[in-house]
Amino acid sequence: MANTLKIVSLLLSYPTADLIAAAPELRAAVIADPATSRREKLWLGALIDDLAATDLYDAEERYVLLFDRTRTLSLHLFEHVHGESRDRGQAMVDLAQMYDRQGFEIDARELPDYLPLFLEYLSTQPPVEVHELLAQTLHIVVALRERLQKRGSIYANAFLALEALANTKADAAVVAELLGQPEDDPNDLEALDAVWHEEAVAFGGGAGEAACGPDRLRTQIRAARRPAPQPQPIGEI
Repeated sequence: MANTLKIVSLLLSYPTADLIAAAPELRAAVIADPATSRREKLWLGALIDDLAATDLYDAEERYVLLFDRTRTLSLHLFEHVHGESRDRGQAMVDLAQMYDRQGFEIDARELPDYLPLFLEYLSTQPPVEVHELLAQTLHIVVALRERLQKRGSIYANAFLALEALANTKADAAVVAELLGQPEDDPNDLEALDAVWHEEAVAFGGGAGEAACGPDRLRTQIRAARRPAPQPQPIGEI
């Protein structure tokens, strides 16, 4: 399972010449993973083959249009359940601290909730932890997979594999809530800029130990179910 998680992490990363050139090795690694079922091998193999057969510039453009210019397909987990910006910033800090406690180092430029990074972390963890954390994020995975399938994207295969590895069912009500968010138009740059400006995240100080780790992740992932806070008049607390 660890190898497959690492491969899915790579496949969901921004495509590069090295990634495309490594397609044969990636396919061989998927086939050789004893913890991966035949259907998962088929899903990931098809995605690997598609990337290998796609011109690099076309692959890059496709990736940007899907994941960078479409907020509802963002690969940043907390983008889908941001709550108020302070909560999201604290969730980022807590997730980074969870990585740090396990000796998993990330580049300062990387956001902790970036799905490929999260999957790379899971690839270093024991199966119990993998299933626990995948289960907590599964409703996001399912919503992304359904949106990608609606667009006819081969990238849906990566999310099908993650659902299978999670070996549980997502909360249908939460999935429906995520899918109820309006779709973004990747060509409407003005609207996209406005959304990103409104949702700027401020990173704050860390919370206590009890607020970190998988339980904290679960709390923040489910933050979207809380009603939005009502604005307070200036001067009131």
